[in-house]
Amino acid sequence: MIELETRELEYVVALADELHFGRAAARLSIAQPALSKAIRRIESRLGVQLFIRSSRHVGLTPAGEALREHGRHALNAVSAAVRNARRAGDAQARLRLVLKPGGDAGLLSAILAEYAHQPAARQVDILFSGPADRTDFLRDGRADVGLLYAPFDDLDGLAHETLHAEDRVVIVPSGHRLAGHASVRMSDLEGETLPCWKGVPGSEGTGPEVADVVQMLHMIKVDRMIAVLPRSLVEPVPAGLVCVPVTDAPPSRLVLAWNEEDRRPLVASFVTAALGAVTP
Repeated sequence: MIELETRELEYVVALADELHFGRAAARLSIAQPALSKAIRRIESRLGVQLFIRSSRHVGLTPAGEALREHGRHALNAVSAAVRNARRAGDAQARLRLVLKPGGDAGLLSAILAEYAHQPAARQVDILFSGPADRTDFLRDGRADVGLLYAPFDDLDGLAHETLHAEDRVVIVPSGHRLAGHASVRMSDLEGETLPCWKGVPGSEGTGPEVADVVQMLHMIKVDRMIAVLPRSLVEPVPAGLVCVPVTDAPPSRLVLAWNEEDRRPLVASFVTAALGAVTP
């Protein structure tokens, strides 16, 4: 059985990210010759070439691409295991909730109030993140639970419960051709400029890159783009903008998510409270 130590995976991932021995060595706080020697040793043990080297270039082979991807997941899993082990043994551990600013559909206050009545309730730390990395917070253990939006966020490997479902609207400037419509269909948006979300792989927008809803709304107001979003993310509607329902857009669901392997009472009690807060 071929085994790699965690530190060796860190060497491979760092060099695969940087594609430069000097920068990777500085990131790892080791000498460049030591990193070069370690990579040769890893390749020899695996029996495959991971990197293509020349005097001016470092590239990845298909084997290197595969090890970078799976190695990153393995390192995240180890980090999450260590964090969860420490937190499981800490009777005073706080619960960490990640969401994007305004991404609670107005439910957070009720959820926190319901959770406060749980016998084993803990202090809740609220963490805000951008559009692309909330799921990473849950997978690597930086957060215990998160408020995500389906189908936009990747729920692979996460357990989740739907808290709220809502329609989607297109946000346009008040002078836009669609602003006076009672409703539209997705086909009505053909040819329009949509946002490109920073850090989100596969984002199909052709417009300027945006990092959050606030930035996006500003770009819509100056007529640089339009966007289709869950209604709750844009209510109340800012001055100068109009929201029009999109009748054939799939509903958006606000979900409470957590790592599917996390069965701690700390998480289970919060899930119970959240479901209790939204049940009529």
